[in-house]
Amino acid sequence: MACNKIITIGRQFGSGGKAIGKTLAEKLDIPFYDKELLKEAAKESGICEEIFDSFDERPTNSFLYSLVMDPYSMGFGMTGELPLNHKVFLAAFDTIKSLAEKHGSCVFVGRCADYALKDLSNTINVFIYANMEDRVKRIAERFETTESKAKDMIKKGDKSRASYYNYYTSKRWGEMKGYDLCINTSLYGIEKSTDILYDIVTKY
Repeated sequence: MACNKIITIGRQFGSGGKAIGKTLAEKLDIPFYDKELLKEAAKESGICEEIFDSFDERPTNSFLYSLVMDPYSMGFGMTGELPLNHKVFLAAFDTIKSLAEKHGSCVFVGRCADYALKDLSNTINVFIYANMEDRVKRIAERFETTESKAKDMIKKGDKSRASYYNYYTSKRWGEMKGYDLCINTSLYGIEKSTDILYDIVTKY
């Protein structure tokens, strides 16, 4: 169906955000980008896909931060050479904008897409979250592991995403005021949450 919206989805680890984004894109018959974005960015930038994988939604340390914010202090200003993590982010950033311009309508999951497309008027920025016990159960089942290990994975995943997002954008990951819509999948479930988002995208 015709859709003139770009939907960006931020999500807690194990909340079902990717599943919602993929199903929504299928219902709207528009492109969906998650890990696929890395392949596009790698192809366009010439940086190998393995390098994109290694930096995908992962935090940077204070040393790299200092290089990005003040490269001259570390002697990188003469050549204009950016740190690799920054090159990777900028390549992904440009790819998100290019894909949005190309398709007009699509769904992006993670990777600071809401920030990359902040100047567009047809975006709906969504954050998907859920109660810890539901997330633990989902991750334990998906990875066939114990609930204890699943909880550790969730904590690390959330921390990584938050650090990456907070580092590269002017917003705070998961902070309600930074999004147009926040949905609790513990309350509505994956299918109903998708339906809610579908109705908003197509009716408003």
